[in-house]
Amino acid sequence: MKTGFPYNSIIAGLALLSSAALFSCGGGKKGDPFDSVTAEDVTSAVPETCVTAAAAEPVSGRDGRIHINNIGPLREVFNDSNKYHYAVAERIGIAPITGISEAYHTRRPVVRIESCRWYEVDSLKHSVPYLVPEAARLLESIGRNFIDSLSSRGAGGYRVLVTSLLRTPYTVKRLRRVNRNATDSSTHQFATTFDISYRRFHCLDSTRTVNEEDLKNLLGEVLLDLRREERCLVKFERHSPCFHITATGK
Repeated sequence: MKTGFPYNSIIAGLALLSSAALFSCGGGKKGDPFDSVTAEDVTSAVPETCVTAAAAEPVSGRDGRIHINNIGPLREVFNDSNKYHYAVAERIGIAPITGISEAYHTRRPVVRIESCRWYEVDSLKHSVPYLVPEAARLLESIGRNFIDSLSSRGAGGYRVLVTSLLRTPYTVKRLRRVNRNATDSSTHQFATTFDISYRRFHCLDSTRTVNEEDLKNLLGEVLLDLRREERCLVKFERHSPCFHITATGK
């Protein structure tokens, strides 16, 4: 790992790229280092229209409970080994970035990820908001399918919460100080992988609530369907309560 690029410099540099609105849900600025995505990639990678809120729908049943299909223990269902995540990430991802200067020469284009009608991006402490187009499309599918599934159960008003995106070797090192599950071989460094919380969801209307456990298991249903389509690999993380998800590129 190079030591000449401190964490603050990396984040500050990427923030400048962010302020240029590289890919703010469909837009791009020519000449930017990540502007090698085609128009087709951009429109298919992110939602056509992103908004900051959506109308909540009434919750069915008592105490915010909804119907859930039993898919089994999530820890056992979603246990894809990191070696498989890593193999896929190396194949379709960018080369790990150790400094901001390298962000201008990624081998793959990346898409800026922002909160929108399909998902909410959490406050990022150890990652920056970029993914390769395949992963961005997968994230949109997860968010869209979750909202559709919730609506089909007579509920609404929630979005999934994205808690981690692209990491650098330096941010991985910092994260390992507080999270022993973080590894040097983190697939987040390839911009193919993101985390979605199963403990926290973005609620659009606090007066209409859905049972937290039901939300977690509904998200599990959504992820299982996409994994069966071979669009992703998923690891259920216990100590850091999230689904660790890597796009396969399909």
